[in-house]
Amino acid sequence: MNSSRLLAASAIIAVAIIIGFALSIPHARDGGVAVLPAGAPTTTPVVAYRDAYRRGIHTITGSVLAPNSCTLVTATATPITTGSSTSAIRLTLSMPADQGVCLQLPSTVTFSVQVKAPQNAPITATINGALASTSTSTPS
Repeated sequence: MNSSRLLAASAIIAVAIIIGFALSIPHARDGGVAVLPAGAPTTTPVVAYRDAYRRGIHTITGSVLAPNSCTLVTATATPITTGSSTSAIRLTLSMPADQGVCLQLPSTVTFSVQVKAPQNAPITATINGALASTSTSTPS
């Protein structure tokens, strides 16, 4: 008699575990994580910068909205020359995709670069090779 009660209790516990497991695993039809195709358009964030010119050197400081706080931004500024004179400054920002585990909450990342160019040289910005829109502030 004791063995039949033990067998019945074991069967009930086993069924409860199997049903709990079946309900807890994600199903393929639920959708899951959406992955963008390789050719899908992505939005390029706005680069906000401030340009301070002194003694032939532009000091460009600014910020950009990154996908998360783990994103590292590398900035370089190069003079664009046409013929024998510098006509503009190209601000190149590189934001490689983050490979680690990080909270996916947008975060503002700052940068600072220096470049030698004429005082009124216009500045264009690119992020990962794509032309970015910019917003400027005047030095105080």
